[in-house]
Amino acid sequence: MNVALVTGASSGIGAAVAIAFADAGWSVMAAGRDESRLEEVADVSGNISTWAGELAESDDCDELTADAVDEFGGLDCLVNAAGVLIRGDAEDTSDDDWRDTMAINLDVPFFLSRAAIPHIRKAAGSIINIASVWGLEGGERAAAYCASKGGLVLLTRAMALDYANDGVRINAICPGGVDTPMLVSESQEQGEDVDAFLDDVASASPNGRIATPEDIAGLVVFLASDAASHMTGTAIPIDGGLMA
Repeated sequence: MNVALVTGASSGIGAAVAIAFADAGWSVMAAGRDESRLEEVADVSGNISTWAGELAESDDCDELTADAVDEFGGLDCLVNAAGVLIRGDAEDTSDDDWRDTMAINLDVPFFLSRAAIPHIRKAAGSIINIASVWGLEGGERAAAYCASKGGLVLLTRAMALDYANDGVRINAICPGGVDTPMLVSESQEQGEDVDAFLDDVASASPNGRIATPEDIAGLVVFLASDAASHMTGTAIPIDGGLMA
């Protein structure tokens, strides 16, 4: 049985990815900060185990990876779905906001990938990083977020080159607006009406809607499958045509 480790799995994209893998018959280690929400995700399928804790340091990432391998006997896919968006231009971004954004959006995916690669190499598996369209182009008042997601895209490509001959595939997904708690928090942070904010995000997309977490999860499961065996080093927009 295939094994996936998914971060950010207590809500949003991470939760949808964990459930989609379980529905596809994978065993899943769902990791996140909120234990009660993780349990709600795990209740959806008997194939999901949970790991609640912080992933701020490399030791935390090593521990999570080891726990997943110990529980399931191996690891086929790592999905780095945890992320944070703190709005602000360069002058508005504090040292702490910058460092917290880089830690969650870039450091943790690197630390987890480094820990997971020896196990994924054995399985000829894959790593999938959830980046953003703002990792491919700039966005207003999102200096730290854009920098972190741009870094994640290039980390993806660099690691893909390093491990292609080992049979390890490493790809990034770059969503536009996705209907998640993060998007709701963003609207509240900016003092905007949530419904009006979501309508604005939808209207910016050529297809006129916001992505669902399940839209992103479907692409994740595809990239982890044998159907995507010749795909590595990619950064795929999934944005309703926004980048077109």
